[in-house]
Amino acid sequence: MGCTALVLGVTGTSAAEAQPRDLARQVLGANDGWGSYGTGTTGGSAADSAHVYTVTDWAGFRAALAAGGSAPKIIKVKGTIDADGPSCDSFAVAGYDFDAYLATYDPAVWGHDKTLDAEPDDSPEGLRRASAAQQDAYIKADIPANTTIIGIGKDAGFKGASLQIKGVDNVIVRNLAFESPLDCFPQWDPTDTADGNWNSEYDSAVVYGSTHVWMDHDTFTDGDHPDSTLPYYFGRIYEQHDGELDIVKGADYVTASWNVFEDHDKTILIGNSDSASTAAVDRGHLKVTFHHNLFSNLVERAPRVRFGQVDSYNNHFVAEDGFSYSYGIGMESQLVAEHNAFTLADGVSAGSILKKWKEAPLTADDNYVNGELTDLIAVHNAEVPTEILQSGAGWTPTLRTRIDPAKKVPGIVDRGAGAGNLC
Repeated sequence: MGCTALVLGVTGTSAAEAQPRDLARQVLGANDGWGSYGTGTTGGSAADSAHVYTVTDWAGFRAALAAGGSAPKIIKVKGTIDADGPSCDSFAVAGYDFDAYLATYDPAVWGHDKTLDAEPDDSPEGLRRASAAQQDAYIKADIPANTTIIGIGKDAGFKGASLQIKGVDNVIVRNLAFESPLDCFPQWDPTDTADGNWNSEYDSAVVYGSTHVWMDHDTFTDGDHPDSTLPYYFGRIYEQHDGELDIVKGADYVTASWNVFEDHDKTILIGNSDSASTAAVDRGHLKVTFHHNLFSNLVERAPRVRFGQVDSYNNHFVAEDGFSYSYGIGMESQLVAEHNAFTLADGVSAGSILKKWKEAPLTADDNYVNGELTDLIAVHNAEVPTEILQSGAGWTPTLRTRIDPAKKVPGIVDRGAGAGNLC
């Protein structure tokens, strides 16, 4: 499933002479979402043989990313690559002590009226910052332009990596399983809500100011470290996860197809702030398509949208205990959500599928909830009359390939989405 829109990228040879099953040289098909707009997304399909790499560990992967300058490249990932490092202790700088951190910033001592941002370098917070910087440098990998990263077989992926698709054009990431990075050094913010919060860093992948990106047949999960395993300090969960896929800072022309996003809290953020400075960068950008993705056992942000023209169709959403919402309607967002299927557990209300953060009309047609055609806007407004949503996103998506009947989406998507299902 999910292969009808794929096109072989051929450079310097005829299609008949090429190898039609070389998935590493496939490019995003015409009209397949926003990623196909303009020049389209071809990744490293034009790479010569000298710029095709097979990697099996984190050092080899980062070396392949750095090799070859700006030439198109293909990186084939074999097996699961561990980017976690030896241990959290290995990232800690001399003098860092978590017990001292807790004692110093206990709300009973520190209070809730000031942040830790001004704490000096030799303070517990300063030592936490320095330790976090060491983990940051280790687990992040910068992805260059004109690159395809593809998993080989059914068990390829990354554990604890954070792919940084930052300020570049033309990247493909396919057939990879991502276990979310675990932030070793979350920061306590006493002023985040009345009770304070632990805030973490590191998305599995972030598209930051980049264009023409295709994320396809990937799986994103918390793996062996779900939030249920995390401890509590100061009465708040010691949150060590950030997002699974964030698209921010003027990024544009992204297609996310046939992926699995599961077992996570804050899943996908499109546009990371309502501020005027962010609006100046994001307004008119953040054009993203989601189709044939499985969103399962999530809490929120599937996705939360600011500013962008986001097309979400033929996705399957499975909501279980702990569900908060799927679509977050944020600042100046223009979301079109059509032909999707929602499977809600007992006690999960259809009115909670949409969440209004700001006044922004959306289009939500032909969506099915537990097999029944449902007007998502109407049921939301009936259940949350204090947060009325308006209909009509103001634009009509045209960059779509096939559209499956919404009632058939669960069977189609559940069989075909995720790493290991690339045909």
